[in-house]
Amino acid sequence: MIKSNQSKFNFIHIVLDAVVTALSYILAFHVVIGSHVRTDGVQVALPAEVYFRALIVIVPAYIILYGIFNLYTPKRIQSRRRELANICKANIIGLMLITFILFAGRNLPGIGPYLRNFSTRMIVAFFAINIILETLFRNVLRVCLWNLRARGFNQKHVLLVGYSMAATGFIDRNRDNPEWGYHIMGLIDDELEKGSEKDGVRVLGDLSELRNILPNNDVDEIIVTLPLDKYMYLKPVVNICEKSGVHTLFIPDYQNIIPTTPYMEDLEGLPAIHIRHVPLTSPFNAIIKRIVDILGAVAAIIIFSPVMLITALLVKLTSPGPVIYAQERVGLHNRSFRMFKFRSMYIQRPEDELTRWTTKGDPRVTPVGRVIRRLNIDEMPQFFNVLKGDMSLVGPRPERPQFVEKFKEEIPRYMIKHQVRPGLTGWAQVNGYRGDTSIRKRIEYDLYYIENWTFGLDIKILFMTIFKGFKNAY
Repeated sequence: MIKSNQSKFNFIHIVLDAVVTALSYILAFHVVIGSHVRTDGVQVALPAEVYFRALIVIVPAYIILYGIFNLYTPKRIQSRRRELANICKANIIGLMLITFILFAGRNLPGIGPYLRNFSTRMIVAFFAINIILETLFRNVLRVCLWNLRARGFNQKHVLLVGYSMAATGFIDRNRDNPEWGYHIMGLIDDELEKGSEKDGVRVLGDLSELRNILPNNDVDEIIVTLPLDKYMYLKPVVNICEKSGVHTLFIPDYQNIIPTTPYMEDLEGLPAIHIRHVPLTSPFNAIIKRIVDILGAVAAIIIFSPVMLITALLVKLTSPGPVIYAQERVGLHNRSFRMFKFRSMYIQRPEDELTRWTTKGDPRVTPVGRVIRRLNIDEMPQFFNVLKGDMSLVGPRPERPQFVEKFKEEIPRYMIKHQVRPGLTGWAQVNGYRGDTSIRKRIEYDLYYIENWTFGLDIKILFMTIFKGFKNAY
């Protein structure tokens, strides 16, 4: 059974974590201290045994920290990114605790002299080495577990209760990810014939038989996937499942109502589900992003000022009209603003500008405009939009008001993109959805960015923009 296997695995995991922590500490000792001596032969550092005695406290303390930061949850449900973040958090707290002990106890009788002479450089080295080794160890362990599960070992036997979009979603994802290690033993539903198969899963009976089916099956977990029209049975079904003593997981069937990952908030014990989680609505996240935008825009303006000056001269000398073209776009909270660009087209009639996309080989584009559009130089004046606060370095690209009015009626969830500042570059653009490409796919990528924003994702997009540039730029 997975329960007993999980207990054994957790014990082995803790032991291996202890080994990795001790090994990191020993490596840090040898790298920083080693056998350094003065020219008179007197050893500079404390005796090695003093350092190694500290392992008696450090190793258990780090194991406890790893437990606090959920590093012993099953790896089938914890992403590598989240695991790395938790490893870093645990080690930061560990470093702070060790530093506090070294400084707070330096005047204590008996141990004070040892703490005063304890190498802080070694502790910092231990911090860095431990993060690296712990991450490597856990990734190797993850790959080994994935390979075992893909071959049918270390499986978690689950039972689905209710056939719905939630059930088909789980079945499809489980089929595509055998490394998760879920074995679906069967399905219980009132509308399906007993003994038949649905999506490759055998139907064991209807809801009235649930109480009798559970004791006769070696189930590790029950997954309740009732359709919305059967939610009146949710309470009795959960009661039966919990009386069986088997862990119960509920996957709500709300895909047609809440199409993305919701965010739960606790209102004094009352659960409230936000239809959409937008990390940038957090004041802290918004402030961090704004600071990065300002610093990045100032740096970019300074670095690219020669390029922008030369471009301005070329635009002015090769075609009549203004150097900077300001076009109305829709930004944060549906507010309009003037977005700046180097003019890359001949002066055109307002009706053409309002109704036409730029396409490949567009005759409205000037020879200089074709070059600067290809190199994305025409977008550089938008660094000033970033400074003004109309735009961000990274975010969904803003659209013209007439197209916003059109798309909000045609494309579901289109207006969600205006919950964040528009960007000079974005997740959709670096993946090729720019210009005359699928608006639906562009919105799909924009929504992913909005709901999964992290500072790291912004950095990734900026690097992709620098090294890959925009695709479909013409």
